[in-house]
This record gives sequence, C-alpha cells and structure tokens, in this order.
Amino acid sequence: MRSVLAHTPEELRHALVEEGVEGFRAQQILRWIHGRGVREFGEMSDLSRQLRAELGNRWSTRALELRQARTSADGTEKLVLETADGSRIESVMIPEEDRRTLCVSSQVGCSLDCSFCATARLGFGRNLDAAEIVDQVLHASGRLRERGERLTHVVFMGMGEPLLNLREVVRAIRVMVDPGALALSRRRITVSTAGVAPRIAELGKQVRVRLAVSLHATTDELRDELVPLNRRFPLATLLQACREFPLPPRDRLSFEYTLMDGVNDSDADARRLVKLLHGLRAKLNAIPLNEHPASPYRRPSPERVERFASTLAQAGVTVSVRRSRGDDILAACGQLGAVSPRAEAREDVPEATVSDGSLR
Repeated sequence: MRSVLAHTPEELRHALVEEGVEGFRAQQILRWIHGRGVREFGEMSDLSRQLRAELGNRWSTRALELRQARTSADGTEKLVLETADGSRIESVMIPEEDRRTLCVSSQVGCSLDCSFCATARLGFGRNLDAAEIVDQVLHASGRLRERGERLTHVVFMGMGEPLLNLREVVRAIRVMVDPGALALSRRRITVSTAGVAPRIAELGKQVRVRLAVSLHATTDELRDELVPLNRRFPLATLLQACREFPLPPRDRLSFEYTLMDGVNDSDADARRLVKLLHGLRAKLNAIPLNEHPASPYRRPSPERVERFASTLAQAGVTVSVRRSRGDDILAACGQLGAVSPRAEAREDVPEATVSDGSLR
C-alpha cells in the first residue's frame, strides 16, 4: 500500500491522475492530513463516499504508532514510535519561549558507533522511509495542535545518521517545506551529520536547509576514538567539505561539540578548535555531555565548560553553551535509545496519555 505521507502535492496529483482520480483531489487530501490532522479517508467530507473507500484500499495515511509519551520536568517530551515492522524509534519535542522544535530520527538505531552516544549501543536496524520521517512530524504536530500550539522547527538530530539515508531524508524535507503540505520554512530545518563528507555537498545541491556538523574533537587521533567515521573522513576532509557547502548569505554552519570531562575540554582543545574553524562562517554549540547508564564519560564541571566557551568567544568564535533538555527522561542529545532501569521494567506502561495511533 502506498503512503500519502511520502508525497508532495504535485507528486500525489500525478499518482492520483494515473489511477483515474481528478488531480485536484491531492490538495484536498493533504489539506485534511497536514492542515487539520485528519488521518481517516472516511472523515474527509469533501470527497465522495466511493472515492474515500477506494483511497482507503490503495493508500495509507499512517506509518508509525505512538507507543509511549514521556514528559520531562522541563516540558521536553519524548515520543516512542513503532513502525509497521515492529521497530522502535524516538522523537523529541522541545518547547522554548518562541519556538517548538522537533528532533526527528532518520534511521532505526545507528551504524556509526560513536563512543559517547547511547544510540550507538543499539546498532543499526534500517533506514526509515520518507513516510516514517514525515509521520514523526505529524504525531508531534497533532499533540501540539491539541494545546493550541504549532511546530516551528525540525532538526535531524535524533537516532541515526541522516546523510546515510539521504534519499529518504530529502524526500521527507520536500514534503515538510511544500506550502501545500507541512509548509515549514527551509531556514527552520537543520540536518546534522557526524561527518559523511562526500554527501555534505550533495545535500546542499538537493535541498536548501541548515547544516550542523558534529565535531567533538580537535585532533584526528581523538576523533577516531570518539567518532569512528573519522577514520574514513578525517578532519581536514570534513572541514573542506564544509567550506564547499552552498551557504546562503544569511546562514552559518553549526558545529556541535560535546564536552567530556578530561577528554576534549582542555584549554589546548579550545585553542585548536579556534584554528579549525578559522575562515568558516560558523557558530559552535558547546554541549556538556548528557550522561546515560552505558556512558564511559562524564560531564565537565560548569566552571570548565565556561572556561572552554570563554576561550572560544575571546578568539572571535560565536559560541553558545547548550542547556540540557529532557535528560531526566533520557531525551537529551546523545541519550536516545537509552533505557533507564525503571523504564525498562515498565516498558509497555505509558507515562503520559497516548492517543490512538493504530496503523492502517
């Protein structure tokens, strides 16, 4: 069964015409799904009963089932979602004063084996398809709609490496930014990579979105340990790819740097980082490590974090220290896929009200 969710309005129009359905029906269907959150063809009242029945036999409007929703003390919400084949992924909604950001997953698990990341412990399952990526947005948008709020930003910083699933990530982004579908601004979508250098330029050629690069180390020796992908694409190769990324005039590259106590947080690391970023139109997000049960590393002291950030700022680097969000429910950066002993013992008991998300 084909999924409506993986199609832009123009793509769906062509597909429906091939089936003998009037092309304008595509916009009607997507208005119900993306604009009103209606998933059942039977509820789309401006379609004839016969057409609703025919579409229901050929097309799916769901790709994921919501299994659990957990809310952090700071308002961050982690959604545990299940695919049709029984795989589980996680998305995170982060509320801020003037925005609502959704962190989406692009793969089931991850193959990169970064040593500080909980998702790495899961190994790699498979790539998500575009419908499964878009449905994460729809689940989040539906929950926000119930509160009179709306989703403003999407970041591909969840489970998996987006550039190793580039085709489906790009398909999903095209649905997200289409005015007749989710209608998000391209400037409010960020794709994060651990450093798949050859595909950075390819991403920029296919869609205009913001790019974030997970750096985490200032020498190849240490980055080989923290981010094993560095053995294929070392720092010099990665940074050259960043320089070649097509950057709109008002945009900057983002670099993510997870600070680990006694590992990569020294004054020398900060000075090397200044040199690495020299000449790049960029900003750096310093992220004190979000610990998880399997983590071999620890978070630096607040004083150490402040000194590291100050060294960068004094050298002219635009830097911000990211405040941890959702770490009490293992929803923070680097924690997805981790299971606390309490949650593991109660895996199938929802900790928040879960709406019906049956698959079709």
